[in-house]
Amino acid sequence: MFDQIQNDMKISLKNGEKVKANTLRLLISKLKNKAIEVRSSLDDKQILQVIQKTAKQHKESIRMYKDGNREDLVEQEQAELDIVEKYLPSMMSEEEVNIVVESIIQETGATTMADFGKVMPQVMKKGAGKIDGSIAQSILKSKLS
Repeated sequence: MFDQIQNDMKISLKNGEKVKANTLRLLISKLKNKAIEVRSSLDDKQILQVIQKTAKQHKESIRMYKDGNREDLVEQEQAELDIVEKYLPSMMSEEEVNIVVESIIQETGATTMADFGKVMPQVMKKGAGKIDGSIAQSILKSKLS
């Protein structure tokens, strides 16, 4: 996966796609920093975690820029987010997340918000990086309250 990102960055540089090249360059830098942090090369799961974290940061930046009426920065962050998301597996739809949440609730016998901490980690584990945590959290809260 890392090699694919590096290759895509080289292609975007050759094609003069500055936004894509800069976004991928930053992503590669984050991946290299993570590899230094763990003192070994990254496996695909670790690479996916870094990409998810990066996408989450872009989404948060978009939200903050919208609150500050900075549409120029929103567009820039959205363009970068679109590039980063191409390396993520397709996320589950809200209906699919709902099905996973309901199945975990049934498996664990959860009935109240006190069971939230027991259910949420299992939902995220079952989703294997394809579930948006904020969507799962809101669905779970509505089911348990």
